[in-house]
Amino acid sequence: MSLEDQAKGAMDQATGKAKELGGQVTGDKQMEAEGKAEGLMGKAKQMFGDAKDKTVEVSGDLAEKASDAVDDIKEKF
Repeated sequence: MSLEDQAKGAMDQATGKAKELGGQVTGDKQMEAEGKAEGLMGKAKQMFGDAKDKTVEVSGDLAEKASDAVDDIKEKF
């Protein structure tokens, strides 16, 4: 479900940012890098969720247009 992907993405971004800042404060470059990577993964998950939403929206529009076209053809015959 795309809402789930978006929520997980937001959580990963927040966790990643916390790790990144923690690494900066303590001078731990590895933790900082892991935080950046986790934040980027979160952003990717959110984008994936957005893409899934758009796909569902477009497919619904196409199905509706196809149904309308079939109805128009039926009316003509």
